Amino acid sequence: MSTPASVDLRAAFEDSGLGAVLEELDRTLVGLAPVKRRIREIAALLLVDRLRRDLGLTSEAPTLHMSFTGNPGTGKTTVAARMADILHRLGYIRTNQLVSVTRDDLVGQYIGHTAPKTKEILKKAMGGVLFIDEAYYLYRPENERDYGQEAIEILLQVMENRRNDLVVILAGYADRMERFFTSNPGMRSRIAHHVDFPDYTGEELMRIAELMLAGQNYRFSPAAREAFGRYLAARMTQPHFANARSVRNALDRARLRQAVRLFEARGTVTPEELMTIGPEEILASRVLAADRAT
Repeated sequence: MSTPASVDLRAAFEDSGLGAVLEELDRTLVGLAPVKRRIREIAALLLVDRLRRDLGLTSEAPTLHMSFTGNPGTGKTTVAARMADILHRLGYIRTNQLVSVTRDDLVGQYIGHTAPKTKEILKKAMGGVLFIDEAYYLYRPENERDYGQEAIEILLQVMENRRNDLVVILAGYADRMERFFTSNPGMRSRIAHHVDFPDYTGEELMRIAELMLAGQNYRFSPAAREAFGRYLAARMTQPHFANARSVRNALDRARLRQAVRLFEARGTVTPEELMTIGPEEILASRVLAADRAT
């Protein structure tokens, strides 16, 4: 059988359905331009690799395990789900399921407990993507009775021997992940793609807030929007800020204050009033109170 003189990459891209996944990524995630560009690059690499394998130009499947680094609330889990879609559409995994876990799901608290826990999670994730958040907590060298190393050894074995049927994505803060890889060179050697997630800007967080509200049929009044901009500027300078996660928490509190305000008024309300977050809901925040006190 002779090798075709050429292949149509555009047709292969359209047939794969990658366009729909990448468009959804653009539509559902605000900002993150470097991340979206990196995901497109990985998708292009894997599409070309699949065509090369179809033409008999390569025989070994690529290593697909990844590392997502960045602060909380920057979209790592969401992008991992879209990556599962991409890998499934290209035929690298059997399903597009994403199994998301932390240390507690993998590591036991007594001898003989860790191996069954880890193997059960791996069995559940097999055929798809296993997403391990805050993966560096698996390694605790300061505690000689910790069983995280046992989980790491099982993971390493499966990442190598079953790499055609499971993709592992490790996630967490960039500096802690770097220390984790330095302490576990076997893990670093199995990671093919590193994706860094930047923090959102204030403008991007405002857009995220408005999208979150719209998704629940709420909106800011003009004065509330201005107040929330000030809230974001103050909150972003505080400890434990978690990007979109902190925005979601702030909006939950604003919705609670709005409900209490409307309830205590005990009057009739219009749909417009039920949908509108007012400035009083934002200005009541302790973040702005602390900012005014400084």
